[in-house]
Amino acid sequence: MEIWWAFLILGAVVGFVAGLLGVGGGAIMVPVLTSLFVTLNFLPEHLLHMALATSMASIILTSIASARTHQQHQAVLWPVVRLMSAGIVLGTFGATFIASLLPTLPLAIFFSCFMAYVALQLLLNIKPKPSRGLPGALGMTATGVGIGGISALVAIGGGSLTVPFLTWCNVRVQQAIGTSAAIGLPIALSGSIGYAIAGWEQVGLPQFSLGYIYLPAVLLISAVSFFTAPLGASLAHKLPVPTLKKIFALLLLGLSAKMLHTILGS
Repeated sequence: MEIWWAFLILGAVVGFVAGLLGVGGGAIMVPVLTSLFVTLNFLPEHLLHMALATSMASIILTSIASARTHQQHQAVLWPVVRLMSAGIVLGTFGATFIASLLPTLPLAIFFSCFMAYVALQLLLNIKPKPSRGLPGALGMTATGVGIGGISALVAIGGGSLTVPFLTWCNVRVQQAIGTSAAIGLPIALSGSIGYAIAGWEQVGLPQFSLGYIYLPAVLLISAVSFFTAPLGASLAHKLPVPTLKKIFALLLLGLSAKMLHTILGS
């Protein structure tokens, strides 16, 4: 029962942080799920792959809630979403099979390095200067492939990559965040389908798994995060977000280090 409560609490935290800071998702879920799956005695070779897949599936409902909220504020550039979605789906879906072929340790090192990049962005408040316009259809598709591929390998909704890219292309920050939230949905859907297929015939997966996705965790996390994400978004204008981002960056570094320690220990 303690594990089920842990999934519920994780969902509450993930939803709230994602709504408040615009990041979170896999950055929090993957390290925590890795530790929880060790407690459940999952096989070491499946630990990280299941954490990535379960995290990806868990952000589907959160992405829907976030995109709907931003659409209400007319902050979603749907033409941009349409141009990038084909590349996003292709990159995310394909990268899930690449991830399934990678051993756990190299995948964990890549995840930790990417989280260090995200933490550095938050700590130093690094924002690209608007210096060009949006590329054409081919460029947008290619960018979508890259963002989708990396997102699948670290189980994020793409905000850490999409927002800087759109800001660099002279898109207003509010619209960049809203558009990124909408793009998070095809990332989550295609990534979940890919991980489910990639893990379909794997031996030794626990009961109630759909490929690499551990369904009980998805249901419990999603049931709570769907409601806490709007709460975090509503408090984004009342709390000291810049300070909270720096604290969150340090938390990311700590969680990533703990995950590496857990995997090496298992």
